[in-house]
Formats: sequence, structure tokens, C-alpha cells
Amino acid sequence: MTTLKEFHEDFLQTTLSVAESRGLLNPQAFFEQVCEELVSTGELSVNYTEADIRLLTGRQPIEAYGFDFDEERKILSVLTHEYFQDNEITTLTLGTIDKKMTRLYNFIVKSFEGLYKKLEETSPAYSMSYNIYRKFQSGDINRVKMFLLTDGLISKNFIKTNDFSNSDFEFETRIIDIEYLYKNYSTKNADSSFEIETKIPYLKIPTDSQVYTSYLTYLNGDQLYEIYDKFGQRLLEQNVRTFLQFRGNVNKGIKNTITGAPTDFFAFNNGITATASEVEIEQGMIVRLHNFQIVNGGQTTSSIYAAKKNEKLDISQVVVQMKLSVIDGGDTHSEFVSKVAEYANTQNKVNKSDFFSNSPFHKDMKNYSTRIWVNPQNGSQKMTRWYYERVRGEFLNEQLYLTKSKQKQFLIENPKHQLIDKTFLSKSENAWLQKPYIVSRGAQYCFGDFANYVSGLLEKNKMAITENFYKDAISRIILFRTVEKMTSNAEWYTGGYRAQTVAYSISYLSYWIKKMRQYFNFNPIWEEQFVDGTLYKEIEKIAQAVHENIITPPVGHSNVSQWCKREACWEEIKKMNLDLDIPAKFLKEKEEVLYEKKEEKVQKKMDSGIEKQTFVIELGKEKWFQIFEYCSKPENRRGLSSFGLNSLTKVSKEDYYLPSEAQCKELFSIYERVVLEEGLILK
Repeated sequence: MTTLKEFHEDFLQTTLSVAESRGLLNPQAFFEQVCEELVSTGELSVNYTEADIRLLTGRQPIEAYGFDFDEERKILSVLTHEYFQDNEITTLTLGTIDKKMTRLYNFIVKSFEGLYKKLEETSPAYSMSYNIYRKFQSGDINRVKMFLLTDGLISKNFIKTNDFSNSDFEFETRIIDIEYLYKNYSTKNADSSFEIETKIPYLKIPTDSQVYTSYLTYLNGDQLYEIYDKFGQRLLEQNVRTFLQFRGNVNKGIKNTITGAPTDFFAFNNGITATASEVEIEQGMIVRLHNFQIVNGGQTTSSIYAAKKNEKLDISQVVVQMKLSVIDGGDTHSEFVSKVAEYANTQNKVNKSDFFSNSPFHKDMKNYSTRIWVNPQNGSQKMTRWYYERVRGEFLNEQLYLTKSKQKQFLIENPKHQLIDKTFLSKSENAWLQKPYIVSRGAQYCFGDFANYVSGLLEKNKMAITENFYKDAISRIILFRTVEKMTSNAEWYTGGYRAQTVAYSISYLSYWIKKMRQYFNFNPIWEEQFVDGTLYKEIEKIAQAVHENIITPPVGHSNVSQWCKREACWEEIKKMNLDLDIPAKFLKEKEEVLYEKKEEKVQKKMDSGIEKQTFVIELGKEKWFQIFEYCSKPENRRGLSSFGLNSLTKVSKEDYYLPSEAQCKELFSIYERVVLEEGLILK
């Protein structure tokens, strides 16, 4: 198990690598990483926005680095940070906490009073302050949360922050420190201290499973409302919460039942399916739920909540049935929860793409990343690979049981700046797919849209994810990072809306190429692992024009961040008539592209069998023996045929054994299930 110290070291190096490879300031990279973690745990919505303001002079200094508004629960979250960037874990003192929270509070109150009027209209700080003012004036805010993000560790003497309040609101404070992030990494789910107090009857269902215990129970409308009001998106299983955030809140059927026949709700509604890591039972009642997750019924939950919160409907007579599985899955807890979520959502309630983490796309991308090497760069003699992190924390986990020398070799072969994050991949892909308005809506929203796209692609064409697709995808990541760095360092860059500038610039390049009836050739970028000067010059011409365009939006769209999230913004950008001179080596004719696609399909079919045979042999006897020991346990024999067991026995125990093509196919399937799906870590 990774220690807190090891996690901190990895987190620091990841932050520095992200900043260096993408042209970000180190605090920006830190802020983005932590916010994405908070989105994944439901603490923030997909709409969070980075914006930097610091005015530290005068009697009431102000400071903020971003904000978020939960439209459903009407919660305003405003964020600041204390980034130490120290090799050792630094203590976050009581004085620092008080100072940071006071500055954040001052900013919020001044924004309520119209601070935006004193700020530069084209700056992100103006947009942030104006949005807070507008929400306050319209009475949309029910609660205010103040976040302090840090890579330090809260002082052991810390009890609570000072009380912040005014005549309008109570201010809830949240400190996200390195220990909080470490717990999230360790559990791969919500905060381990997450628990719900309740009092509900139950019927225990007899099963022989060693993994879970099942109960049938129910919640009344007010109980469900109170739980959701307190915990919000943290209740929803991670693979589906993002998608539910940008769907309609109030289902008409549910609303009509609550309005006209609340006592019939139990009969008319399918209820919810939920999981927990532990329940506490007293006097025949479930009184406490640990790590409670709603894996099916998120729409029902949010609709009941919205019916009372927004429509002021009486939900006291609503009763919602609940199937509760208490999972004791150890290291595979998160994987088991995801499977419960997937199988509980098979009636088209949630798109199949909502469970994108289990998609064949990931397996193909992971497979290519483990076997395709990059030519040595900058005079180095070492070949490297891009590491595709299919599951969060996988890069660190793979190093856990390596010796120091092996770990060093691993990092040479898989340098941190060549780590591929799924959400970042979705941004670079959607930008090239000419969806900059989707990219501008945030990483998690973008990831959801990309999941839908890829799922549709796989349904149409099972061979879609080829080696060329993988290489081109890496090239698009390099292109995206290049434009990020270019924008940060450019003289014309005004200091705001960098992410939007990057997404729209890449989309415009893609649009321009298509308009010229050409296809882009990514091969030079893959071979050289950078964007050469001739192409760089043309992209900078695009980026400058895009930036000047988006910071001067049409009348009625003074909020640049919101304007960039609209497809109408993209339509305006496409009207730019730029005279570009894209080098010939980056262009392809249609006939060449069609020929390559045909060859790819043939090659992939041929490669599939050879790849599996090579993989099985190269994995080695010792690792196959670890898989054999794992599969020998009764609880892990699911789906293991006698042919598979016989093949596994031979390859794990006999020296120099050469399995047949059929055996390799079976062994590869066993490996996928045990290692990629169930999370067995091979030492």
C-alpha cells in the first residue's frame, strides 16, 4: 500500500510534470488537478471555473482562484489555495487557514456588493465576480461553501475554522489537504469518513456471496431530500454522476406523481439501487450508512429533491423502495460498485457510454501504450512509451512493488510527461472534432461527451481503435499541449481564457483543413514528438486571431466564459477568414486516407492473434503464476473454463512452455479479467 509520503512525492512530481508539459504555472496545475478530483467525488460540479484575483492591500484584502455553482442545489462554491510545492509535507498552520479563509470571505462579500464594476471587463476575475453578484441579486444562492486547497497537511491542533456569516448566509468551510487527496486515492471513491445517519427498517436477503450482503428497505421523500441536500453528487456512483449533472432535473412523470398521487409513488416508481461499504444496525433498524452510493435512481433522487426545493411540493407521503448491497470487496470494492451500477442501468436509464471506464476503447488504448515505443528524442539513446492511465492512480500503483532500480527503469521508459490522462485525452480529441464549446464546459463534461462519441464509434466499427488511431491521438495531445504553451508565452496573450483559446484554435485548424477538402497528417508530429516551426507559425496565427475574437464577444455576451460554452461562439469563430499556409507534409489526400483505413482493418485482424501470443510469452512464468494463484481461490473462479485453467496451469508451472494460438487467446482473456477488470497487481 502506498504511504502518504509516497503519494505526496508522486503528486508533487505529477503537478510539476503537468505544468512543464502544458505551459502552466505550477499553482495552476495544482489547482486544476485538485478541482478535477473534487468533481470526481461530487464536491464540485462540472461547471467549476478557474479565475485568479488577489488584492492584498487595504483593510480587507481579497483572494480567490476559482468558483463553482451547483445549479440544482443552488450552492455557490468559491476556492482559494495554499500551494507549498515542498519536497516534504508542510504543515498548514492555523494562522494560514484563518488568513486564507478571511481573504476568500472578503472577496465573496465584496462580489455580492458589486466588486465586478471595479475590474477589467475582459478578465476572468470580472466574470467570476459578476456571476457571483448576479446569482446573489437574483436570490439563487441557498448556501455558500469556501474551499481551501493545499498540498500541505492540516495542523494537528486544528479543530475548526472561524465562523463566517452575514445577514444573508451561513458560510460552510472545507479544507482539502494532501491527506484528503490521499484517502480518495486509497479508496478510489468518496472520502472514507463519508457516512449518513438514518433510521430505516430492513429485510435481509439470504445469499451465499462472500463479497456482499443485500437488504431491501425504503426511504421516505423527506429522508431522501435531506440526504441529497447535505451530500449532493457525492451520493451518485462516480461513473454516472457526471452525466446526470447535465441532464434535465425534474422528470415530468415523477413530478406528476408527487403532485397528483404521492401515496402511489412506491407502486409507480422502480425505486433506487444503492451500495455501501458498511451499515450499522441497532434495534432492528439501519442507523448508519458508510460510503453510501446511489448506482441506479439518481434521476429519481434529484427529481424528488427538485420537486421540493424548486416546486415547493409536499413530498412527505412519497416512499421510495431501495435495494441496498453492502459490499466487502477489499481492493476490488470500487470495481464491484461500478459493475453493480452498470448492470442496474440496463433499461436505457443511463447510456451505456456512462460506464466508459469499462469500454473496450480503454483496453485497446492501454494495449497500444504498453507495446508501442517512441523513437529516442533530443540525443537520448533510450526509447520511451506513453503511459495510458486507464484507472486513476494506476501509474503510481504499478511502481509499488518494484525495487529502486526497477522503479528507475520504469520511469525512464514511462516518463511522467508522457502520462496520458483520460479526461485530458477527451479534451484534445473533442477539440480536433470541432467541439470547442464542449471542451470549454470543463473536463468532466467534455469526458462525458467524448464517451458518447466513442461508444457510438465502437458500435458502428469494432475495429475503430487501431494503432494509427493511437498514434494520432498521442499526436493530438502533443498538439494541444503545444498550443497551451504557445498561448501562455505569447506577447498577444492578455492573461485570461487560455483554455478556451487553445480549444478554439485547434478546432479552427481542424475546420480549415476540412474546408480545404484535405486531411491532416499527424505522422510528422508522432515521429518527431513535437510540432515543428513551420506548422507552429501557422497555429500561432490562428491562436492570436481566436483569442482576440473571444475576448470581444457580441453585445449581450459580456461573460466570456459562458459565451465560449455556446455553440454560437464556434459559429462566430468559423467566420474568421484566415489565410493559412499549412506545410504539405501535414496534408493528405482523401484517397490516401481511405487506403490507410482499409489496410488498418486488415492489419488489426492479423495483429490481434500475434499480439496475444507475444504478450502471453513476454509476461513470463512468474506473473502467470501470480494469476494462477489468484484464480485458484474459489471466489475468483468465475468464468474460468477447464481449458482456461489447464492452459493457465501449464504456462505458470512449466519452463519454456509455448502455448498454442487458442491457448494464448484464452490466457489473454483471463489476464484482461483478472488484471484489467478486477485490479490484481502483479509484482
